Amino acid sequence: MSNDETPDRPEPPRPEPADQEAGQPAAPRDEGAAEQPSERTDGRSGDGKGHGYRFGGLRRELPAERPAPRASAHRQPLPEPPVPDGSMTGRKRLLASLWPPRVTRPQLTVALLLCVLGLGLAIQVRSTNESSVLRGARQEDLVRILDELDDRTQRLEDEKQRLVGQRTELENSSDQAEEARRQTKAKEQQLGVLAGTVAAQGPGITLRIDDTRGAVEADMLLDAIQELRAAGAEAIQINEVRVVANTYFADGGKGIEIDGHEVSQPYEFTVIGKPEDLEPALNIPGGVVQTLEKERANVSIKRHEKIVVDALRSAKRPDYARSSS
Repeated sequence: MSNDETPDRPEPPRPEPADQEAGQPAAPRDEGAAEQPSERTDGRSGDGKGHGYRFGGLRRELPAERPAPRASAHRQPLPEPPVPDGSMTGRKRLLASLWPPRVTRPQLTVALLLCVLGLGLAIQVRSTNESSVLRGARQEDLVRILDELDDRTQRLEDEKQRLVGQRTELENSSDQAEEARRQTKAKEQQLGVLAGTVAAQGPGITLRIDDTRGAVEADMLLDAIQELRAAGAEAIQINEVRVVANTYFADGGKGIEIDGHEVSQPYEFTVIGKPEDLEPALNIPGGVVQTLEKERANVSIKRHEKIVVDALRSAKRPDYARSSS
């Protein structure tokens, strides 16, 4: 064996990774051995714990990957979000979120304010609807309505002055008993005209309704009576029937029944009152005349300086009512 040749030395045993992890010392390195360049192994070791480097005849293992830290005993895991039940429909989920209600004080305050606001809006809308009829009227119609109100006010004022004058006469008359009898007689005549027990005469109008198609009904004639009374009519007669406070209308077989008397067309009204008030009251927009003309009835109105209402009614003694004086 020549000096230049180096005898083969047996490779020292490599320490197991388990021994290194357990804290055992590695095998001593031979100082006489020549240091060879390091050789990196990219694969894992046989136990699969990590990478290693080979220096000469030795293999040094890298420490394995650190295991994930365990959760401490005192730290609770976060609760998982609830998984929606697939069997619940949208309506059920909505009801589940609304009931039972969770009401707070601010929510109650807001609800109360909304209720007050809604009530105010409802009152405003109702008042607006009630006045919408006059808002849609023409200027001529508004002037006519205003004149009728002024006339009614003037009639009431005249009646008040008349009653005040009668009281003054009773207080200042030397023969109060005779004055009382005179006023009582005059009052009897007035009440007789209203009750239909005496004839009456004066200025007024005549209203004639020709209903050839038979479309005029009892309620239309009643509306005409109401308009005439509101305009100041003092005595009304339809054909041969006197109209009083307790007069009623009904649809009959061949015409219209007034207080049980059948009246056929043409219907002729004889009305005592101020003609300047009675005629415009019948001709107001949407009033009696327009309603009758829609039913294709012929309507004619004439003014008279003097007409007579002579249809009479028998005075009926009341069964239960008695004078309190």
